Amino acid sequence: MSGLWGDGGPYQAWVGFLGRWAALEPADPAGLPPLAEEQYDSDTWVRLTQHLTSALNTRLVTWAEHLVRALGEARDEFSFGRELAQARTGLHTIRALAAHPGLPESLRTRLTELVDGEITQVQAQLERNLDAETRRGTDPRLVERRRRTLRDNALTATFTVSRGPDAWSYDPAAPPRRRILPG
Repeated sequence: MSGLWGDGGPYQAWVGFLGRWAALEPADPAGLPPLAEEQYDSDTWVRLTQHLTSALNTRLVTWAEHLVRALGEARDEFSFGRELAQARTGLHTIRALAAHPGLPESLRTRLTELVDGEITQVQAQLERNLDAETRRGTDPRLVERRRRTLRDNALTATFTVSRGPDAWSYDPAAPPRRRILPG
């Protein structure tokens, strides 16, 4: 099979989806066609992998920017923990694309490892930021309370926690779901 279709076929469906998804536009991955390794030559796989990694990276950067802002605005441990818990939904969305069943298993594995590595790095950076707070003279009790909150609501929990209904969850990088206007 050559992988050539008049409408661009599965390759174009994926590339179009990735562009919309990275731009936070409505895009449902459920309708994406499966991609088989024998479907395309190696150059095409390289280009598709570049589209995938670029989209994943864009969403991770947007997610991280929103998280940093939200954590910076958190005024107490409850708010800080809530922001961490809510941020995991964005990670579930990103990890779900990396592990999409329409991708060949080897690519899914590599992409999921890349995403998980980024999540681990963000968690570690948040821990290092707390160490820096201690060095700057912040009350060690406050820093330890924050560290406990960070660890109790670890971003890396997305590796083991299944995505279920969670009243606190939302994707901070996604467009607003609703707008409340004062009356």
